[in-house]
Amino acid sequence: MKMIQPFGDRVLVKVEAAPQQTASGIYLPDTSRETPSEGTIVAIGEGSLLQEKLSPGDQILFQKHAGTEIKLEEELYVLLAEADILGRLVEAERVSVTA
Repeated sequence: MKMIQPFGDRVLVKVEAAPQQTASGIYLPDTSRETPSEGTIVAIGEGSLLQEKLSPGDQILFQKHAGTEIKLEEELYVLLAEADILGRLVEAERVSVTA
C-alpha cells in the first residue's frame, strides 16, 4: 500500500465523504455536492509547527477548496498547508475558553 509523507508545513488529511442526500431525503448529483471541509489527519510534515498541537487521527476542519486533492487506492486525501487548517473537532467538554 502506498502512502504519502508530507514535507515541510504540509498535512495529509483523509477527507470525509460528502453527503449524497439532503436532510429531507433529496439525492444530490456529484456536481452540486459541497466540497468536504473536514477530515482525519493521516500524517504531518516534520517542519510543521502543528506537530505540537495535532497528531494523526485528529479530526480537523479546513478551508473549502484548499490544498491538493489526491485519490490513492480509492480513498480521497487532501494535502494541506498548515495555514489552511481552521481547527480541531473536539468534544464540547474538552473545549477551553480563554478570556
